[in-house]
Amino acid sequence: MRKLTRFVVAASAAALTFVPAGVALAQDKAGGGTTTTADPPAAAPETTPEKGNAAPKKKKPARMTRQQEIDRSIDRGTVPARYRSSVPKQYHQYIPFDKR
Repeated sequence: MRKLTRFVVAASAAALTFVPAGVALAQDKAGGGTTTTADPPAAAPETTPEKGNAAPKKKKPARMTRQQEIDRSIDRGTVPARYRSSVPKQYHQYIPFDKR
C-alpha cells in the first residue's frame, strides 16, 4: 500500500510540474466573487528546441522543365551540370558546365 501511495504522490507531483502556470492558477471568469484580469503573456516563446541557426529555412527554387533547361543552356552556352557524371573526368575542363 505504501508503494502505491508513493506512486500516486510522485505522479501528481510530476503532473503539477509539467502543467503551465496559467492553467494551474486559472480562475473562472463566470463564477462569483472577485475576478482579476491578468494580461496574457507577451509573446511566449514556443517550446520547440532551438537550433544554433535562427534564420528561416530557404526554399528550394522550383524545378525547371526540360524545355526550360534546354533554352537556358542554349542562351548561356553551357551544358547542364546533371550531365557532368556521364562525362569522363579528364574532359571536364573542356566542357562549360552550368554552375548551380
